[in-house]
Amino acid sequence: MKAVGLTEFGGPEVLRVLDLPVPAAGPGQIRIRVRAAAVNPVDALVRRGIAHVAGIVPPYVPGMDAAGVVEAVGEGTDTALRVGDRVMAVVVVSGAHGAYAEHIVVPAESVVPIPQGLGDAEAATLPMNSLTARMALDLLDLPAGASVAVTGAAGAVGGSAVQLAKADGYRVIADAAPKDEQLVKGLGADVVLPRGAEFPDLVRQEVPGGVDGLIDTAGIAEQALRAVRDGGRAASSSIASANTGERGITTQNTFVPHYVREHAKLVRIQQLADEGRLVPRVAKTLPAEEAVEAHRLLEAGGLRGRIVLTF
Repeated sequence: MKAVGLTEFGGPEVLRVLDLPVPAAGPGQIRIRVRAAAVNPVDALVRRGIAHVAGIVPPYVPGMDAAGVVEAVGEGTDTALRVGDRVMAVVVVSGAHGAYAEHIVVPAESVVPIPQGLGDAEAATLPMNSLTARMALDLLDLPAGASVAVTGAAGAVGGSAVQLAKADGYRVIADAAPKDEQLVKGLGADVVLPRGAEFPDLVRQEVPGGVDGLIDTAGIAEQALRAVRDGGRAASSSIASANTGERGITTQNTFVPHYVREHAKLVRIQQLADEGRLVPRVAKTLPAEEAVEAHRLLEAGGLRGRIVLTF
């Protein structure tokens, strides 16, 4: 089968088309004929040898999001899905096991039907980004009506966090550059404030005393914690789990591989997309053979949505 991967770490240029064996679906697994795979920042970390590859023999195939068609169901697998069903899946990268391939095998819990009306490219942008946002909200564990600040709200994970937080009944205060203000408002944020160093102080003007929770998708958690009230909570991929001393703010890391078998949460994401309350965002589609260009565009930044490779 055709896959896109690497045998040595480095820049985008190390990616190349590989010919790999078609994997077999074992008990509890589903094989998917991939039609589309989203390109995420973590894929660049895999390519550079920073994430998810320790102790694994190459080739390495990146990719944590896929959409396509059920091709085989492993014997004894407990699933309502059948061969031919259109599905989307979240994938844990493990050597050659990544979404940049014509065929992937994943646990049945990691697969749900594609939401109504969505194409493969759109569906491929949903699983990993939405599960990351879902995990952040679960870590905050706030009551309905609480206030939540979101950094990086114009990005893929940040935008999902805004939409899921609204679906949970929170008041959402998000950041955005001037050019993205209408985009973030359209995602449902109650208040949109300028991004940057002054964001925490502006949040406190909106919510005296500070917000109940923070979801940091911009990697500025230490700075943004000023927006959180004493005794509040924060979730980010860029801070260690800790209690921040005198202010009593609990901080926790989001690590989405811990959620890849949280089937009920993936089903809820599918349902929200069915209802139009979670909107996929595709920045660009490219054939899989142009993965090098996709990674160059990813690292150039400024994308609003995800690049998607098609197979």
